[in-house]
Amino acid sequence: MVHVGNNKLDSFLNLCNSDTGKKPYPCETCGKSFTVKGSLTVHMRTHTGEKPYSCETCGKSFYLSSSLKDHKLGHTGEKPYSCKTCGKSFRHRGDLIVHKRAHTGENPYYCKICRKIFGRRRSLLAHIRRHTGEKPYSCETCGKSFYFLYSLKRHMTVHTGKKLYSCKTCGKSLTQRRSLIIHMRLHTGERPYHCKRCRKKFISSSRLWAHVKKAHK
Repeated sequence: MVHVGNNKLDSFLNLCNSDTGKKPYPCETCGKSFTVKGSLTVHMRTHTGEKPYSCETCGKSFYLSSSLKDHKLGHTGEKPYSCKTCGKSFRHRGDLIVHKRAHTGENPYYCKICRKIFGRRRSLLAHIRRHTGEKPYSCETCGKSFYFLYSLKRHMTVHTGKKLYSCKTCGKSLTQRRSLIIHMRLHTGERPYHCKRCRKKFISSSRLWAHVKKAHK
């Protein structure tokens, strides 16, 4: 008789389950089942709040070791994934995969309702909420709901007065990332919006439209 070690046996059973679609590992808290025991272990952390992987630099903790690894790249500035077409580099492999679609024109995700196409699955899922009306992110202060998490975070600044985005050039703080991008153009001189009638350039679309209404009625 051949004896198989526990670790090897677990690996073999996990492989068999993934092939058959069988999910023998249920979560006792919510009932969700998994094909791999390790996936159940990780899932349980969403209930217990356990985050065993901590960043030595800032102390932030994570459920997964892979999430910690990605997070550390934010401190080092390292971008190990490079596009062979244009040379642009990325911190995460997934971002590189999505970026490559800009060169190939590939958009593998599409909405079955309106046929709009997307380069990211999460962008498609967020778009579908426009059709269903689902707004899963709610403000605990006023009850207002939003399609997107970033919309809720932006809304929360109305209550807290907190300005999340700071200009590294002059130190000015702003509540929205888009406002910071527009503000930075005052320093760089970039004016991507131009009037088709007089060719005058502007730092934002709102300033362009204000110009058109005033100068070209």
